[in-house]
Amino acid sequence: MKTNIKYLITILIILLIAPEIEAQFGNGGRGGGGRGGFGRQQRSAIPQSQAPPKEEAPKTAEQIVDAEMPSIVASLGLDPFEEAILSTTLKKYMQERIELQILKLPNDKIREAYEKINKRQDEELKAGLPIEKYDAFVALQKSGLSKAKKDLRKEEKKKKKKKKSKK
Repeated sequence: MKTNIKYLITILIILLIAPEIEAQFGNGGRGGGGRGGFGRQQRSAIPQSQAPPKEEAPKTAEQIVDAEMPSIVASLGLDPFEEAILSTTLKKYMQERIELQILKLPNDKIREAYEKINKRQDEELKAGLPIEKYDAFVALQKSGLSKAKKDLRKEEKKKKKKKKSKK
């Protein structure tokens, strides 16, 4: 009878301690996917992605123009009225260009349509902006807006250096 009690106490102690050991050391046991808590774990050689990569939505005409306007305004020195004229005109014709891209026309037709859009845009800008600002904008378009952005960054760095040297 003593041996039965010893076995019974041993089994009871193991049953009471087992969940604590499993919680501290093991992955396995209940809910462990059928693997043991210890030993070699099988893993896939192919990495599992958490979520499918999100496709970026194409920017709208307004977003494109709004992103470029600060550098254009700074490089041309536009007042708020001129900035509004330029912004609305660029948004209008940028939207037309985007719509052309969506249509996926043959290259020669797209080229013709772009030329017409550019001509109308130039006429509208000539009418709305002073001639010197219009000429500066055309020159900025030809030289490239990215160059203007770089020039602005250089000017800002120079200004910061001058401020630091004065202190």
